[in-house]
Amino acid sequence: MNKIKIFSPATVSNVACGFDILGFPIESLGDEMTISKSKNIGVRITKVEGYPVPIDSQKNVATVSAEKLIQDLKPNCGFDIEIKKNIIPGSGIGSSGSNAAGSVFGINKLLGDPLTTKQLIKYAMIGEGISSLSEHPDNVAPALLGGLIMVKSVEEENIISLPIPNDLFCFVINPKIEVKTSYSREILPSKIELSSMTKQVANFGALVHALHTSNYDLLRLSLVDNVIEKHRKKLIPSFDKVKNKCIELGALGCSISGSGPSIFAITKGKDDAIKIDIEVKKIYKETNIDFSTYVSKISSDGIKIIDSI
Repeated sequence: MNKIKIFSPATVSNVACGFDILGFPIESLGDEMTISKSKNIGVRITKVEGYPVPIDSQKNVATVSAEKLIQDLKPNCGFDIEIKKNIIPGSGIGSSGSNAAGSVFGINKLLGDPLTTKQLIKYAMIGEGISSLSEHPDNVAPALLGGLIMVKSVEEENIISLPIPNDLFCFVINPKIEVKTSYSREILPSKIELSSMTKQVANFGALVHALHTSNYDLLRLSLVDNVIEKHRKKLIPSFDKVKNKCIELGALGCSISGSGPSIFAITKGKDDAIKIDIEVKKIYKETNIDFSTYVSKISSDGIKIIDSI
């Protein structure tokens, strides 16, 4: 292959109690990227459509991730990248992660898959680092692998696909305001009360067990964030109203996706997700903030190849 076009999905990360280690892709939203081999050594962004991202190869997450990959693989060619940007930067649904993951996935394919998909995670994380000032895997891992992914560490055996009950759906609202990931990390406390951390660990352990046993009552009790949400929700207009409405309408859990401002809810079945979509739209229409909403299965698919030559 000399050219590949891919769909790289948006992702929900943290998933309430899994800060920096847990995430899943959204089925219906993502960026398209076209990556071509070039005689010119190095990696370049040659075209961007949709929402703006940096063209400078030192500032774009896609090229920063790709540069490290080609340093290690040493191909005898370079790569040109075009991005159709559908995910708003700073939206909390993996805008940077989508491109960081997409660039290394595409280049790896063009070079004949010298690395496994799990091995690509550490390269994609490097790009995430320039966006959020922290190299975290909870967006890039699910974007690459699909499914609900827990990353204990970047060693392959510690990247774990968790089971997803068939009738789990998610609702996401993306207010069209920007919350910079770097700032949303800066406002987090450097120290956490031991009691809060104990509750968070218990919730995460219970969540993993609930997924393995399809125990929806336990899922409802587990999808609670005792550490991060209370600090970040002040950056999100009408967060409490949205969360209360989601829970009232039967959501198993509701919290902030990534660093925000996007909010997600997980439901048993599509019907509850659709009801939530209808009612939350009413809440946000009162804010005069533009927004988009999505109802999707928790996708088992990561990056998809659209076309190749």
